[in-house]
Amino acid sequence: MRSSHTALFLDVDGTLIDFAASPAEVIVPAGLVDDLASIERTLGGALALVSGRTIADLDHLFRPLRLRASGVHGAEMRYEPSSFTPSVEAATHLSLELWAALNEKLSAFPGTFAENKRYSFAIHYRAAPKLGARLLASLRELVSARARELEIIEAHFAFEIKSATFDKGAAIDSFLERAPFAGRVPIFVGDDWTDESGFAAVVRRGGAAYSVGQARPHVSGVFSGPASVREWLKQAVQEMAI
Repeated sequence: MRSSHTALFLDVDGTLIDFAASPAEVIVPAGLVDDLASIERTLGGALALVSGRTIADLDHLFRPLRLRASGVHGAEMRYEPSSFTPSVEAATHLSLELWAALNEKLSAFPGTFAENKRYSFAIHYRAAPKLGARLLASLRELVSARARELEIIEAHFAFEIKSATFDKGAAIDSFLERAPFAGRVPIFVGDDWTDESGFAAVVRRGGAAYSVGQARPHVSGVFSGPASVREWLKQAVQEMAI
């Protein structure tokens, strides 16, 4: 990782931190915040978190560190750590009617629960993994009866209902059009289907994509798990300090 030529983009859940029973129960390992701060400083700010979480949630997880970030799969963009968090032009809040209908559906699926992230609704079934196929079919029925621009994306024991007008690839492209990312070679590390638009975006721009846990389209390498990603970052900190 060359400090003057690299732009680094990192997914969070399943990439930097390990999964837990619910998103609120994840643990940020000791030293990770310091390593991220060191890399961000050495890269001249060209590091961004690209996550399905809201940016407010990312700030809470990695406090007191504030990084450039994209939240809710590209619906939220923060180009400067000190700035407020505007939504992208194409992002609109999902309706309360859809939220109510979703929760009514989930009453038939014990062990599942939903998160309202305004621009998307995340449905978790980690506690009931055998329900995945039936749950997905029910969600597709729910979405098909509504706006055509909605889509369902799949993650680890989760589905997410969102607009098709934004994604992580578009978020990375937007960062790369601005300082301090512009003109640098992008690297993106992610772990699931929601990251594949980001993998394609960095490869299209001559960069490199790495997945976690399993090989995915466009990637040139695979990390065994979040612990190996954290170790890679720690080694990068040490190399950059030389």
